[in-house]
Amino acid sequence: MEEQNTTEQEVKQEHKPFKRFIAIGAGVVVALAGAYFIHDALMYQSTDDAYVETTTVQVAPRVSGQITEVLITDNQKVKEGDLVAKIDPADYEIALAQAEAKYERTLLNQKNAQANFKAMQSNIDTAKKDLDRYKNLYEQGAVSKQTLDNAQAKYDSAQANLTNAEQSLLSQGGNKVADADLKEIKAMRDKAKLNLGYTEIYAPQTGTVSSRRVEKGMYVNVGTPLFTIVPENVWIVANYKENQLRHMKPGQVVDIKIDTYPNKTFKGKVDSIQRASGAKSSLFPPENAVGSFVKIVQRIPVKIVFTEEIDPNEFNIVPGMSVVPKVRVK
Repeated sequence: MEEQNTTEQEVKQEHKPFKRFIAIGAGVVVALAGAYFIHDALMYQSTDDAYVETTTVQVAPRVSGQITEVLITDNQKVKEGDLVAKIDPADYEIALAQAEAKYERTLLNQKNAQANFKAMQSNIDTAKKDLDRYKNLYEQGAVSKQTLDNAQAKYDSAQANLTNAEQSLLSQGGNKVADADLKEIKAMRDKAKLNLGYTEIYAPQTGTVSSRRVEKGMYVNVGTPLFTIVPENVWIVANYKENQLRHMKPGQVVDIKIDTYPNKTFKGKVDSIQRASGAKSSLFPPENAVGSFVKIVQRIPVKIVFTEEIDPNEFNIVPGMSVVPKVRVK
């Protein structure tokens, strides 16, 4: 019996160093983990309230009409200046023809009025010279009173014709008011030409077609959203708590983790920090000057941009994706 107890004690003594080694190892692991987390908390600031963002462009027609052709499909990539849709131009071609005809007619009438006025000026100069000559001859008794009266009548008629020509010239472009009318008609012609050009709709920038709502045959009005273009240039908006911004500055390095690609760490930097909280920038900002007040930690939007080239064929980073950025603040 004594020999058995001695054997058990020897076994226990043999196991003590191993247990001690395990305890020391566990303590070291806990200490290293604690040191890592403390270091991480002091050196970095991160948040899961962050998303990929960009500025999308809604494409809408500038004239009304029926869509005759659609040259894009869903999720198609387009370049700035690509023709994407057409509106029936018939009505706008007619409007342009009418405006051009009105402008040409007004311009022709103005030229005719100017030519007629010059002709009447020449006629009255001739009639005035004839009248003066016949007056001298009549005083000398070389012509009869009837001849003098005929010359006077001719001069009066020329004077009346000049007055009419002057009035016609005033109404057709002989003064500033008429010139302004001609400019207005020319502006209407130019507007009709623009409207005809607007029947062809072009992509305003390079990107990918999204939310397409246009089909051949549908009637669209001015400003009707046809589709949205999402550009390739994206960035991140991270909403950090206000107490996380103490040491944050533009230019600091950022490690970016995107939920879609958990095994990839993207590189970026802080671009700028918004000068107002998200709540203050909302449509209805809070009014804190009330009887009851509960302090809420505010979040400040921080813009983060990528600093590495991203292959869109390998990484499809689109607006709205969830992101966890980690900013190195020290």
